[in-house]
Amino acid sequence: MITVVNRQRKHKPKPAVLRRLLERLCRHYGHEESDVTLVLAGDRAVRTLNRQYRGLDRTTDVLSFPIKEKSAEGRYHLGDLIIAVPTAFRQARTCGHSLDRELRTLVIHGFLHLVGFDHEKRPGDRREEAEALRLFLEEET
Repeated sequence: MITVVNRQRKHKPKPAVLRRLLERLCRHYGHEESDVTLVLAGDRAVRTLNRQYRGLDRTTDVLSFPIKEKSAEGRYHLGDLIIAVPTAFRQARTCGHSLDRELRTLVIHGFLHLVGFDHEKRPGDRREEAEALRLFLEEET
């Protein structure tokens, strides 16, 4: 089950689009029976989480928290993604594309971390991520 929670009010993301994208990513990477939670948050909340869990006192665009455990109900929870929507909005403006496209990009990037991609430690994962971005961003257009 894919859960999308919008905890910010300034921007108007499209949760249904992000939910469908996560469903497709789960199918593609063999996690169709897994649960994933996506939280759309403000910069302050993401900064707090970034400081608490990564020791970095600044906001970031997306945080990935792999869980990879079964819940009390017996469902496999792959993990949680938290996106700072105001940061995503600023990045979208800088890149010259829509907030929707930036959110989809961040969902893909964060999801790949949930399934084990680590572009910082394994440079080859950058190429695989670029391919996933090409594949899944093109599908949405």
